[in-house]
Amino acid sequence: MHFVKSSVNVAVIGTGYVGLTTGACLASLGHDVVCVDVDERKIEQLRAGHMPIMEAGLEELVQAGVAAGRLRFVVGAAGVVGDRRVVMMCVPTPQAADGSANLSYLMAATAEIKDHLAPGAVVVNKSTVPVGTAERVAQALGRADVAVASNPEFLREGTAVADFLGPDRIVIGSADPAAARVVAGLYGGVEAPVMLVDARTAELIKYASNAFLATKISFANSISAISEELGANAHDVLAGVGADSRIGPQFLQPGPGWGGSCFPKDTQALMGLAASVGYEFELMQAVVRANAAQTERMVELVRRLAGGRLAGARVAVWGLSFKAGTDDTRESPALRVIAALLAAGATVAAYDPAASAPAGVIAAASALEAADGADVLAVLTEWPEFAAVSPAEVAQRLAHRRVLDTRRLLDAEAYTGFGFTMHIVGVGHLDHKRS
Repeated sequence: MHFVKSSVNVAVIGTGYVGLTTGACLASLGHDVVCVDVDERKIEQLRAGHMPIMEAGLEELVQAGVAAGRLRFVVGAAGVVGDRRVVMMCVPTPQAADGSANLSYLMAATAEIKDHLAPGAVVVNKSTVPVGTAERVAQALGRADVAVASNPEFLREGTAVADFLGPDRIVIGSADPAAARVVAGLYGGVEAPVMLVDARTAELIKYASNAFLATKISFANSISAISEELGANAHDVLAGVGADSRIGPQFLQPGPGWGGSCFPKDTQALMGLAASVGYEFELMQAVVRANAAQTERMVELVRRLAGGRLAGARVAVWGLSFKAGTDDTRESPALRVIAALLAAGATVAAYDPAASAPAGVIAAASALEAADGADVLAVLTEWPEFAAVSPAEVAQRLAHRRVLDTRRLLDAEAYTGFGFTMHIVGVGHLDHKRS
């Protein structure tokens, strides 16, 4: 489905990860975009050209939008939505204590703009929200002359700009076909299939997508655990599985577990939604348990490499962010492993190219510095620069040549050539060439 490219006045409420990416990308598509936030300091930083998040290509896109006069940043939504055809809600929906999504930020933003919207405006929920939220927002707006739509985001940290401008699909849900067409028109020039559905379906698509991806990762990690015990190579097993076109290779790589800002809260929210209609989502419960068990497995592997005892051991950790290409440590599997190591009495020195070390961890200025005097080195995030570190230099820094590579990042043959004992997740102890 193709749409004619035309400029639309857009307000983006929230300048977090989703909001800033959305605003910059829409401006790059030719729309007039105002990004709004309640955080005055953040708006001042953005006006000065400072990015609050690390994201490939985003800074350049923001600078281009500002220079072209199509992108600006303001504090407070009430004064700017009056001439906006589309208002995109990109506010946080964090996990509440009961596992459900906290919609307080969304409802506060709705209350702020409801009396200032122009007749015919379309309010779009882009944040991940529970099924039925579009109806709740419409009710809170109380405006028969304003439509509400759902347009969930499918952005991966580290590739968010590319994901927005080259998506697998664009999902738009609304009870108002005309409003859905307006939202679809924002993507004029983007080559992707457009799904026009009802709002409840669109809201559930986002949760179901993330839950399925988490399921694939937990499956891969479970196959990894079995493979290690059976003497098989899980990476080759999963490559064979992923070669099946019905399955696909994405998200079938074993590692220390899944995390980040979306998967943990979205899986919990989906289980909560299921429970609210009387369905016990046992499959999702097992996926979450498998992820927690993967953390325990990583800690146990470090313990074995440390000689069976973590108390008093020094562990070097490479990687803190939940994935390479971002400084985001929210629900990072690396931090979960580190927390368990500290609780067991280990000392942890860590290095990450972008993320800061948490309390209780010795912050190293480089990967080699983190390795100084360590009994075990654990690679927990797949930053490419770790693969370029010389194993000869690592050997000189470590107290004992023992490595846990949870990401299959290092050259196992090179490391074993320097006398390292290695455990690669999915492979185990290597006495043979890496396949």
